[in-house]
Amino acid sequence: MILSYPIYPYASLKKIVCYACFLFWVGHLYAQKDLSFYISTAKHNSPLIQDNQNQAAANQLEAQRLKAFYTKPQIGVTANYLFAPVISTTNGKTTFEPNSNGADKYWGYDLGATNGGQYQAFLNITQPLFNGGRYKAVNEQLTVNSQVNQNNIKLTEHDIEKVITDQYILCLQDGKQIAYANEAAQLLNVQKELLNKLVQNNIYKQSDLSLLNIEAQNIRLLQSTLQANYHRDLLDLNILSGIDDTSIVELRDVKLILGASSENSLFLEKYHLDSLSLKSAQKVFELRYKPQLNVFANGGLDAVYAPTIPNRFGLSAGLSFAFNFFDGNQRNISRSRTEVLLRTASAYKQNFLRQNNVRKANILAELQSYTERVSIAEQQLKEYDNLLNLYKKEILSGQVSTINYITTLRGRISTQRDYSLLAGQKDILINAYNYWNW
Repeated sequence: MILSYPIYPYASLKKIVCYACFLFWVGHLYAQKDLSFYISTAKHNSPLIQDNQNQAAANQLEAQRLKAFYTKPQIGVTANYLFAPVISTTNGKTTFEPNSNGADKYWGYDLGATNGGQYQAFLNITQPLFNGGRYKAVNEQLTVNSQVNQNNIKLTEHDIEKVITDQYILCLQDGKQIAYANEAAQLLNVQKELLNKLVQNNIYKQSDLSLLNIEAQNIRLLQSTLQANYHRDLLDLNILSGIDDTSIVELRDVKLILGASSENSLFLEKYHLDSLSLKSAQKVFELRYKPQLNVFANGGLDAVYAPTIPNRFGLSAGLSFAFNFFDGNQRNISRSRTEVLLRTASAYKQNFLRQNNVRKANILAELQSYTERVSIAEQQLKEYDNLLNLYKKEILSGQVSTINYITTLRGRISTQRDYSLLAGQKDILINAYNYWNW
């Protein structure tokens, strides 16, 4: 693209600079990412969520298979061929008979066992009867399994929200410290320019300016360290979110608030489903004690002598019945076992309720402490800003030493760091409370 410039070079230069700044601002804006982006990406990339989704889909397919197994007819083909030749010595004559029709004296397998051979080909149909209760029991178990998978997805998503938010807060904390260091560097640069003029006018010594230069180098070192920390924590955030990206982006600020107190914790659903799973498994176990009735039919060939094969086509039908009425009292033992496991699930539930109430109360108390400390740090920062503004005026008249100014500036940087850490920890506590108050 060829740019043509107007006659007024300074005006055009100003427009070009403004346009370049606008492009940089737009690019910078689109480089920003927020918390919801990382949470949604982490959920989308989570293999644990995908695993539970696949397990739930597999349970639905298994339910369809078992419905066919318990209620639909089974149709198949079976075929057998037995070749059992003998060497006959009947009537003193030795002959080889590949399919004997009843030799009296012979060498070979007993004709009573082999019939001299066998030719079978059947079309078999078996239809289970009265199996609706069986299918209902196994389908209930698969339904509970699917509910467990869906609840695991919710728990995993909830865990992801907490972990990603914690790491996001850590990145924001790094970013704020970088901003504070940059602000201190700008403040020091302005002071250096001012002090340089005062040195030239013999109001301050060259050593005073050297002290400011040394402090400026310390701040540049601090900036480099903070940038490295931010990059490291940002890459950790990408790793947790499953993002294949090593570029540095700016994160949008987030304001966390305490959620309203929850009466019924969604964490308890896990224990409820554990109980349902145990009960449904017991129902499936007891299916073996229900009577089983099947009707069957077949048709085809059943012959033992090859020349009579054309006359041996037929059909048959019947009923099969099975009922297990004693197996060493296994059913009662299994029921007792299930009751014990149900008591265990109930004990875990009660223990979680007790712990969670104490846990949330502890977080709220700690949060109150951090709120007060953040407020104190904010007040200290205001005092430091007022003091630095006073030093600016006094430096102009040579009334304050450079050491005092540097000491105050260092105190402000330290307080800003503490403030950032306190504010970040406060947000982490809010995130922890909202996690357990789910």
